[in-house]
Amino acid sequence: MYSSIMVIIVAALLSLASTALKPFQNKNVETEKRLDILKSVGRAADVASANDKHQYVGNEFSKVIAQQLVVNRKGDAVEGVDPFTVDLKIELAKPQAEQNLPVFVANLADGSTKYILPLQGRGLWGPIWGYISLNDDFNTVYGASFAHKGETPGLGAEIATPDFQQQFKGKQIYKNSRFVSISVVKGGADSSNPHAVDAVSGGTITSQGLEEMIKDCLMGYQEFFNKNKKAKP
Repeated sequence: MYSSIMVIIVAALLSLASTALKPFQNKNVETEKRLDILKSVGRAADVASANDKHQYVGNEFSKVIAQQLVVNRKGDAVEGVDPFTVDLKIELAKPQAEQNLPVFVANLADGSTKYILPLQGRGLWGPIWGYISLNDDFNTVYGASFAHKGETPGLGAEIATPDFQQQFKGKQIYKNSRFVSISVVKGGADSSNPHAVDAVSGGTITSQGLEEMIKDCLMGYQEFFNKNKKAKP
């Protein structure tokens, strides 16, 4: 009886603690998501020195992100869906005709416009994800930000480092108007190849997962790219 009572009390206390902490947990998740989006356009350098991380990230996000929208695989806008709350993992599990794909449009201080697209995939030990930003030619990569849940430190976890992510800047996802995505090459990519980067040394499976993630996710935006290219003056 004593054990049963203690279990009930402990369970009740844990439930209350979880409920009380939920708003703080949600706030942290939202801030990290905004931060990852900002990283893809190089706008998170000062976050470490900010007095209030949540406020800093929120202010930067409001200044940089000019538009948020959801599109389908036909490239048409989907109304009534909040882009920030879309769970890409859930969307990619749906039939293609039912998928909702978020797009974040950034206006930078130099007057340029970047299109930020979410990525979701799988590494060696668990999920990997990130954001990739494209110039308004919908071909050239402006920046990238990757994260992971449980990749091996010093190996697959290197995808989350600035040095690895910097390789993607300036790479192109089309070759002679054909979508080829970006290859992550084991042993090192040819520096003259605009469609390839070096894989993580010792992180072959994570690198392969990253390559597949970029290709699979960007494939869903092909019609959106095509329509916006045609719409440009």
